Amino acid sequence: MVPITYWLVQSMGVCRDAAIMTAFGTSLLVILPTAISGAWRHNKKRAVRWKTALVLGSAALAGAIVGATLAAHLPVQVLEKGFGGLVLAIAIWMALGIMPKSRQGHEEPREDYGIVAACGFPIGMVTGLTGLGGGVLIVPVLVLALNFPMHVAIGTSVASIILTSLGGIAGYILNGLGAPNLLPYSVGYINLPIGLCLAATSIPMAQFGARTAHALPARILRYTFVAFIVYAGLEMLGVFGWIYGL
Repeated sequence: MVPITYWLVQSMGVCRDAAIMTAFGTSLLVILPTAISGAWRHNKKRAVRWKTALVLGSAALAGAIVGATLAAHLPVQVLEKGFGGLVLAIAIWMALGIMPKSRQGHEEPREDYGIVAACGFPIGMVTGLTGLGGGVLIVPVLVLALNFPMHVAIGTSVASIILTSLGGIAGYILNGLGAPNLLPYSVGYINLPIGLCLAATSIPMAQFGARTAHALPARILRYTFVAFIVYAGLEMLGVFGWIYGL
């Protein structure tokens, strides 16, 4: 969502600095209702540890505000390359099939709120700096550090992202108030029409995507997704522009 929104906003004549901040902030706006919906579904399956989600989410909320504030003061080149590098790392992780596994899956998860809070703040900073929800970081922490079963880690992660995204949204609104070169109907660095269009179209398409996903082999799905985010990461790093310039 972030790179596509970034390129779309740039195509509307917005400068790169304002475009990337708008992409980050607007992405978090779309993540919020998605996380609420997902948490409701996971909670029905009894896959959410709410105390852990609230502690982690609260720490991540504060971190996301700090991350969004840092993003507002960093050069656009740093944000582009930081985002590109992060998604490339995720792509490599997925391509290699490296997934965390519970070390003692038969035992109850350890709800160590000190570890949860300590991990939540830096995860929130990454969210604020990149516009990503943070689940790709939260799930391994819960599984590896606290022995959460995978399905409970995913459900708890989705619930915590509600607060994490709220922190990022607040940060991008506060740091974008009065900023120049923004699109019409923007609240800070969050563009409401783009956010609403993304949310309105992604919700029904998610149902179609879910049906399609279950009809395809997991390997094909994984490598298709990896191929796309490798392209997005390389584009954000400017690799293709460098190649075209040769």
